[in-house]
Amino acid sequence: MAKYSPQELANTLKDGLLSFPVTSFDAQLQFDEENYRKHLAWQASFPVAGLFAAGGTGEGFSLTPAESERVVRAAVEEVGNVVPVLASAGGSTAQAIENAKAAEAAGAEGILLLPPYLTEADQGGLIDHVSAICNATSLGVIIYNRANAIYKDTTVAALADRHENLIGFKDGVGDLEHDARVYAKLGDRLFYLGGLPTAETFALPLLQLGMSTYSSAMYNFVPQFALDFYQDVRNQDRVAVNKKLNEFVIPYLDIRDRVKGYSVSIVKGGLDAIGRSAGGVRPPLQNLAPQDFADLKELIATVS
Repeated sequence: MAKYSPQELANTLKDGLLSFPVTSFDAQLQFDEENYRKHLAWQASFPVAGLFAAGGTGEGFSLTPAESERVVRAAVEEVGNVVPVLASAGGSTAQAIENAKAAEAAGAEGILLLPPYLTEADQGGLIDHVSAICNATSLGVIIYNRANAIYKDTTVAALADRHENLIGFKDGVGDLEHDARVYAKLGDRLFYLGGLPTAETFALPLLQLGMSTYSSAMYNFVPQFALDFYQDVRNQDRVAVNKKLNEFVIPYLDIRDRVKGYSVSIVKGGLDAIGRSAGGVRPPLQNLAPQDFADLKELIATVS
């Protein structure tokens, strides 16, 4: 049973830093629940506003539905009494409904609805897709604007009118005009979070467009730095933000951009670097090359 109503969840998430914990794997790349629980307990010991289990950084795309349910349930059992745990729903409409129902049964507080799998969709199809998931659960639902699920402002407004449990808009595209249109039309009806890769890079300008929070992948391995950065953004302290960008975030991006798919690999590399390994990444992702790992470890030492 969820502890938060959809609106209470939105109010909790909108004014704090959010993160997507990595999913721990063992040497055979099977879910390592014991290590995952340890990671979550550490993550929840800091004042983070919400944790999204089995999301993008958690390699949700590589998990079977049964694995995803197990990951979400473990997260709820371990830290759900400390911090809201949300789950992801994706794939076909039928699979997303299955994910949402399983997450609600596991005690999750909300759902991040990923783009439907592969196929292109127009606005009418997206409305039907989102509506099916919102109708299938009482949990708060956040739509993820990216890839083949680009929601026009009018579409978001129609969905918000139709579904009280639609609570959030996450942007993974970075089209400023589009974001401005959505916020101008919906205002405080939803909360807005940045979801571009390494969201810290865009956090300050997007704050001006109504995105009061974002999902921080680096929170996984440098949580205090990530929280301090978020506070600088909310204080609109441009000097402090630029200092942290130059000293850590941009060099981090330079390592991340060396290989496609490193957005997840570099997070697990960061955990290896601080002695809190969560195992390797599943194919088709690749673990950091030795030199990339050495460069990352040296960089992390400058902020630890």
